[in-house]
Amino acid sequence: MGTWDIGPFDNDTAADFSYRVDSAPEGKKAEVLLTAFREVTGTGEEYLDADLSMEAIASAALVAAQCPGGEPVTTSYGPKEPLGVLPAELRTEAVAALDRVVAEPSELLELWEESDGEEWKAGVRALRGVLAGA
Repeated sequence: MGTWDIGPFDNDTAADFSYRVDSAPEGKKAEVLLTAFREVTGTGEEYLDADLSMEAIASAALVAAQCPGGEPVTTSYGPKEPLGVLPAELRTEAVAALDRVVAEPSELLELWEESDGEEWKAGVRALRGVLAGA
């Protein structure tokens, strides 16, 4: 796992995902985010791959940035192109995906728990709070 910090874009997978968001045609970027959420929630109770989780967290950060109280994505690892106004329905999808990321069985959750990931979990909860409160 090429991870260097706890933020939504502080890993190789999220940085690569940002490129995919930038590559999407204008008007289709929201679909890329929605797909990331649904890939996570679609696992149900099956084992959730870490890469899918990282993409969903990055997507959630992009949606949360447009919510009241959300922090802008200013990292150089985030998308470079504007996303436009994202549909409000993405917020519910993002919350469901984040809930799944921090529920077992989840590879990313396991990896963070192996290294005392309380700060990471707090960040995911804060992101969820912004999305749920919007």
